[in-house]
Amino acid sequence: MIRIGIICPSEIAIRRFLPALSQLPEFMFAGVAVADKSEWEGASDDVIESEKRKASEYKEQYGGIIFDSYSSIIHSPEIDALYLPLPPALHYLWAKQALQAGKHVLIEKPATTSLADTNDLIELAGINNLAVHENYMFAFHDQLNVIHDIVRNGEIGDVRLFRISFGFPRRATNDFRYNKTLGGGALLDCGGYTIKYANMLLGDTAEIVYAQSNYTDEFNVDISGSAALINKQNITAQIAFGMDSSYKCDLEIWGSKGCLTTGRVLTAPAGFIPEVSIKIGNETEIRKLPANDAFKKSIIHFQKCIEDETVRKNNYNEIIRQARLVNKFLEKANKY
Repeated sequence: MIRIGIICPSEIAIRRFLPALSQLPEFMFAGVAVADKSEWEGASDDVIESEKRKASEYKEQYGGIIFDSYSSIIHSPEIDALYLPLPPALHYLWAKQALQAGKHVLIEKPATTSLADTNDLIELAGINNLAVHENYMFAFHDQLNVIHDIVRNGEIGDVRLFRISFGFPRRATNDFRYNKTLGGGALLDCGGYTIKYANMLLGDTAEIVYAQSNYTDEFNVDISGSAALINKQNITAQIAFGMDSSYKCDLEIWGSKGCLTTGRVLTAPAGFIPEVSIKIGNETEIRKLPANDAFKKSIIHFQKCIEDETVRKNNYNEIIRQARLVNKFLEKANKY
């Protein structure tokens, strides 16, 4: 039994994480921590009280203990692993302390906001034989396997181009995504998804050859961006993303014989039945894809990382690979 706690009673934790976790008998939800005022710079009493009310909802629905500080849950002997759904800029600080305290860490994407910090976490995890898993849950959805089989089987011929687009309308102005101090910005949010999937499609020889970040006067973070990745087989993946856009979550694969398109490829919720459109000549076929709970499958992968050294080390490499590509995007974008 893996006793897991949550640092910060976030919306995604109660909406997605805990419903998925409750289906896994290998895990026990042990509790949730609210920040001590000294741990949350600038937090008012009202903010802290709001966090406590949210934590009470967690306990009412799922049980567990309410810890009165992040430090107390990190050092609790009743906790084996921690889930960190904090804003990105806070991931490194608390994940590092959790690893130093001997806890496995399931961390929301991105793992950190810099390559150096990600390298540091992975080095620390390796020294202590601890699991770190970056929660790009879409990567575990079965629809991806079906799409990849269609490509591998040659139904649309040789791949000429992958195109991945992910964007959504502007959220509330106080959303952390628009706050540089909290690790906001389109690249670290929706952009990370497109880079992750492009790397999955192209393989580990994929490199970013072009990148562009776009800004507005209203915010001090990037609002949208685009890039091209190319592998050693000279196959290209074009990516585009934004967080002030009409909603789009699409994959297009252009082949020598036909074209495949699908939506919700990065965000399919539990139970949702995706569809793929395959156009060859003048004929278009619509196929239903598997429904999944990708969040649940991501937690299962976290369990495998805890229990299996080989899986754990492979996961380290995937996290570092993602951080390197994001870092390369920043280097390329800064040249334009």
